[in-house]
Amino acid sequence: MKVLVIEDDSDAAAFVKGVLSDAGHFVDVCGDGDSGLKQAKGGEYDALVVDRMLPGLDGIQLMKGYRDSGGRAPALFLSALGEVDHRVEGLQAGGDDYLVKPYAPSELVARVEALGRRATGEIPTTRLAVGGLEMDLLARTVHRDGQKIDLQPREFRLLEFLMRHAGQVVTRTMLLEKVWDYHFDPQTNVIDVHVSRLRGKIDKDFERPLLHTVRGAGYRLEA
Repeated sequence: MKVLVIEDDSDAAAFVKGVLSDAGHFVDVCGDGDSGLKQAKGGEYDALVVDRMLPGLDGIQLMKGYRDSGGRAPALFLSALGEVDHRVEGLQAGGDDYLVKPYAPSELVARVEALGRRATGEIPTTRLAVGGLEMDLLARTVHRDGQKIDLQPREFRLLEFLMRHAGQVVTRTMLLEKVWDYHFDPQTNVIDVHVSRLRGKIDKDFERPLLHTVRGAGYRLEA
């Protein structure tokens, strides 16, 4: 997805951009309401992430102007203003969702991606497959070459994330945030231990490995 983040706090904007970029999205950033509205009108974005409190046009004014001009990209408001009246005002101005600060990075990604699916009518994925490895997200089962593989809940979440990013290098930071919900590095070997256990279950008794270590970078799942 192509996402426009309109946020005047440079640290907050960098954080949001980093979270969404790590999830595989292309992100542009604007630091005020006036330039944000101009760029939103001409950028053909899949989603907007808009702070309520902006210099120049505030988030509410920006969103009304964008909708009045015919802008159709779904929009998520970010704000420390979390009262019911504030949320209602944001939705009535043309926002599609409203997330109150502080928030978990994983929730931000989930909400932005949900907006994208809603806009395109995309059907949520219920099955993942990589090189004979199959995951049923509804039944919560995993098979490789027809053989059932029993996973613990954390191992299942780890494998799901790796399968959703098959062929890509997945960093420790991405795994800490998306699988463990840590927003800092606890300086433990928890990831290495779980990856080792997972590799033993999905690769050990099979001819070719799927889960690879990318030295100095992270891990990659690929056939």
